[in-house]
Amino acid sequence: MIKTEKLCYSYEQDTPFERRALYDVDLEIRDGSITALIGHTGSGKSTLIQHFNGLLKPTSGKIIIDGDDITAPNADLKRIRRKVGLVFQYPEHQLFEETVYRDIAFGPKNMGLNKDEIDERVRKSAYLTGLDEKYLERSPFDLSGGQKRRAAIAGTLAMDPKVLILDEPTAGLDPKGGKDILSLIERLHTENKDMIIIFVSHSMEDVARIADRVVVMNEGRVETEGTTAQIFSNPNRLRGIGLDVPQVTLLADKLRSAGIGLPDDIYTVESAAREIAVRLGGDTHA
Repeated sequence: MIKTEKLCYSYEQDTPFERRALYDVDLEIRDGSITALIGHTGSGKSTLIQHFNGLLKPTSGKIIIDGDDITAPNADLKRIRRKVGLVFQYPEHQLFEETVYRDIAFGPKNMGLNKDEIDERVRKSAYLTGLDEKYLERSPFDLSGGQKRRAAIAGTLAMDPKVLILDEPTAGLDPKGGKDILSLIERLHTENKDMIIIFVSHSMEDVARIADRVVVMNEGRVETEGTTAQIFSNPNRLRGIGLDVPQVTLLADKLRSAGIGLPDDIYTVESAAREIAVRLGGDTHA
C-alpha cells in the first residue's frame, strides 16, 4: 500500500520564486489496484508521482510505501527505486543503451544479478510487454513510439517492482498504439495481482476503460477520490474544475434528460449498450 500523510511540496523553497505545488495530500492506494490520477495541467499530478520513488523530497509530510517511510532521514532510496518503477511520458528520455536488450538489462545488472538471471528478466519483461524478441538486438531509437514505450516499461518491469507508475502512457500514440498500451496495462494487472499500477492521464476514455479507482487533483490538492463509477457519476463536479468526462457519460446524461431512466454509473460504451438494450427489451449481453 502507498500512503501519504499531509504531504506538502514547494518548488524553489526559501527563495523569492517559491511556488507551492502540493497541499496536505492524504492518500491511500491499495495493493492490486489500478489507480488513475487526473487533473488539469498544473494540478500536481506529476509532482505527486515523482515523490513516490524519491525523485522529489517533500517539504513536509510522510510517504509510506509497503510499510517503509521513504521520507525518513535514513531511507534507502536506492532500494525504494527498485520497488517503485516510474515510466515517464516520453520513453526516449529513459532509453540510452545501444540495444533494447542492454537497455532492459541495465537495472538488473546494477542489482548485481548474474548473467543468467539478467537474461531471464530481460526476456520475461519483453514477453510481458508484448515486445517481440527480434527487437532486442535493435537500437531503441529505431523503434516506433509504441515500441519505445513497451521497451521503457519492460526495463522498469525487469526490476520486479511492487509499484508501476506510468505518466501519460498513451500520449502521442495513434489510436491503435494507445489501445495496445492499455491492453498491456490490463495484462500486467492480470498477471501481477498484488502490483499497484498508477497512471496519469488526460484521456477520460482511457481512465474509464482500465482504472478501478480515480484520484482527482486540483490546484495541488486532492479534490476527490473514489471508484471510477463514483467519480464519473458526478460529471458536473469534474466540469467545474475544467475536466472532461467520457463521451458516453455525456450521452447518458442527455438520454436521462430526455426521460430515459439510465443509472448514474455509465462511463463505458459496454455499460451504456447493456443498459439501453435492457430498456429497449433487447439482448442484455450487448
